[in-house]
Amino acid sequence: MDLRKLKTLIDLVSESNVSELEITEAEGKVRIVKSAPVGMAAPVTYAMAPVAAPAAPLVAAAPAEAVPAAAAPAGPVGHTVKSPMVGTFYRASSPGAKPFVEVGDSIKEGETICIVEAMKILNEIEADKSGTVTQILVENGQAVEYGQPLYVIE
Repeated sequence: MDLRKLKTLIDLVSESNVSELEITEAEGKVRIVKSAPVGMAAPVTYAMAPVAAPAAPLVAAAPAEAVPAAAAPAGPVGHTVKSPMVGTFYRASSPGAKPFVEVGDSIKEGETICIVEAMKILNEIEADKSGTVTQILVENGQAVEYGQPLYVIE
């Protein structure tokens, strides 16, 4: 199973009321189980086993809290456009097409600035403020998290 797809599934289970999810595909079988809340944080456990070898022991992944967070930039100046969902970030409508925006472009509120693909659905992300694009914080084709900064607009 694709690592991005697995991460998306883990994030969806973590952020939802679903306590258990099991998916079987040609490449393997994935079972994600969210433990009952204890104290403030609810730990999430994950297990994955290949379909071809059902007798193989399950491989446990580290809980989401144990994964170190990416270093955040030292406060970009200007308005930050954040991802409204977990998915894959695309700067253009198709491979080889001209990107929606480049650094230095003037944009208007409501203008499409990128696409975030989530579960095979292409979601156009619009600028929530008019201004000039000063930074593009994500690489094309990179997986993004909910609330992750994508662009800086001044």
